[in-house]
Amino acid sequence: MINLQGRTFLPPIDCPFEKADELIEEASKRTPFIFIDMHAEATSEKQAIGWYTDGRVSAVVGTHTHVQTADNRILPKGTAYITDVGMTGPYDGILGMERETIIKRFKTSLPVRFEVAEGRTTLSAVVIDIDEQSKKAVKIDRVLINDDHMFFE
Repeated sequence: MINLQGRTFLPPIDCPFEKADELIEEASKRTPFIFIDMHAEATSEKQAIGWYTDGRVSAVVGTHTHVQTADNRILPKGTAYITDVGMTGPYDGILGMERETIIKRFKTSLPVRFEVAEGRTTLSAVVIDIDEQSKKAVKIDRVLINDDHMFFE
């Protein structure tokens, strides 16, 4: 498992592309199955890491924006990819937080204390099938379980 953080709209950090090269080389000495969690704000940066590592890792799963995207696919060289897997947590909030607080912050531009929303919940995930012979991903399915979505998408 490799965790990378993007730099667009986030605090400055080491280059995730250079770090990916370093960590993939290290991980491949121990396992042919390498999973990247690309934690980033910008969808384009997550996509760039997916394409950059295609064929060198089993999967690239984006995180951070809390909203599951519908672009799950297998890239041409065999890497499973999704821009954002989504979140597991409160369903009736905004990114898991109380709606009123988030709306107040947007309306006033003043800092507010975020509180975790109460009520219904959601679970977002992916199921990835990897061929044991080729070590390439062959399938990636989204899982979204809440009151409006009961299982696989």
